[in-house]
Amino acid sequence: MKRIVVVGAGAAGTMAAIFAASGGAETTLLESTSDGGRKILISGGGRCNILPARLDESRFVTDSSPNTLRKIVRSWPLPEQIAFFERELSLPLVEETESGKLFPASNHARDVRDGLLALAARTGVRFRPNTTVTGASPAPSGWRVEQASGEALEADALILATGGLSVPKTGSDGRGLKIAEALGHTMHPTYAALTPLTAEPPKYAHLSGVSLTVTITARDGDREAEATGGFLFTHHGYSGPSVLDVSHVAVRSVGASAKVRVKWTPLDAAQWEAALKPDGTRTVMSVLRGKVPDRLALALASTANVDPGRTLAQLKREERLALIEIMVRGGLPWTGHEGYKKAEVTGGGVSLAEVDPRTMESRKHPGLFLCGEMLDAFGPIGGYNFLWAWATGKAAGLGAARGSE
Repeated sequence: MKRIVVVGAGAAGTMAAIFAASGGAETTLLESTSDGGRKILISGGGRCNILPARLDESRFVTDSSPNTLRKIVRSWPLPEQIAFFERELSLPLVEETESGKLFPASNHARDVRDGLLALAARTGVRFRPNTTVTGASPAPSGWRVEQASGEALEADALILATGGLSVPKTGSDGRGLKIAEALGHTMHPTYAALTPLTAEPPKYAHLSGVSLTVTITARDGDREAEATGGFLFTHHGYSGPSVLDVSHVAVRSVGASAKVRVKWTPLDAAQWEAALKPDGTRTVMSVLRGKVPDRLALALASTANVDPGRTLAQLKREERLALIEIMVRGGLPWTGHEGYKKAEVTGGGVSLAEVDPRTMESRKHPGLFLCGEMLDAFGPIGGYNFLWAWATGKAAGLGAARGSE
């Protein structure tokens, strides 16, 4: 029986271990924390947004080949992933229709984490928590895995699934990325992705707690991202799914050079022009408050230098145009971001050109498999990054089991 060591009991690693063991390999799952899967536990506000209800491949971000990314995503289609959780884990999934996200019917993230670990145990995986891996190197028998305890494990195949650098309190310390780099893999520079933006001074701190649905665009040279979704003012800046989904463009800009603009309502310029036409004694505020929260309406009118108490008939042409510009393409002042401590995922990582998209096997080292957040790809809020973890984990597990025969 072939021996496989999987490093990292997160989403990708646990899935890899399940499929390696089900493929007939003697599988050992090493985890640095006492339990594993901590990002699963905190995802979706503790509910675990396990998958998207529908998939748009174009929303993934990578500096590697988009074609390779698509091949990997398609290796385990979304309907088959849904069926896996419902059949193998007996975990019915329910769509949150307003967001297009799938959650376990129980709304408990722990059911996902515990269900995966239980399935791993049933397939014969040996789980070793509180085990820190410090290095890995090719050996005559396959791979030698060094541990902080001084003990070394020998394996026919090694699967690295240690995650990235995001939310370090869950155990993500980038150790696997360092191991992959030491083994000669090309690394695209890593950065915090899906993270809140900050502003210093925080111009809109007084709006903290105000939320609404917007369309937001971030642009920096050739990089651009647009998202429609929830937006939240915070004491230090901005958060919410729409902000997180475009944050990577801002994070990667030099000197906070990215321009971030917000369309505060579904109305376009022509529709705002019509809405602001003189109409009896209606005021600017009466129009704005029908479209956005009152506190935001006052702030946006102030930014446009328009008195919210003015009637529409009193509104000068240049004032109307300034207000329309703010409502349709309002600039969002920002100076920084919350970094890895609040980032949902890590951007960058191991180049996709250096893994076989069918098996996740390294093109540099036979018998080494890489999966999950370590790879140069991430998706938007909404279950995309779990879909990536499940797909790459399964491919790595099966690839390792088959390749070591």
